[in-house]
Amino acid sequence: MSDGTIESQKPDGKEIVASMKRAKIDEAGIVRWSELCYCPTPLEHERATVYDRFFEDIETEEIDGQREFEGEDFMEYLARLSR
Repeated sequence: MSDGTIESQKPDGKEIVASMKRAKIDEAGIVRWSELCYCPTPLEHERATVYDRFFEDIETEEIDGQREFEGEDFMEYLARLSR
């Protein structure tokens, strides 16, 4: 994600990166985030191009607006694991 490859992906790369920066991981290891998506099937393109390579058992729920989640910052969690 840090090399700009995902962010430059059209049409949703910037939103994917922004979403992962908002993502939180809880004590059970579940990652949650909210994301703006215009796909007829929620996260269809995002999953096909990015998420299915990194996540299993993705569940989606349609919401109005942005939602904040409790837990550790997911990007900080990943950085901590790579040290």
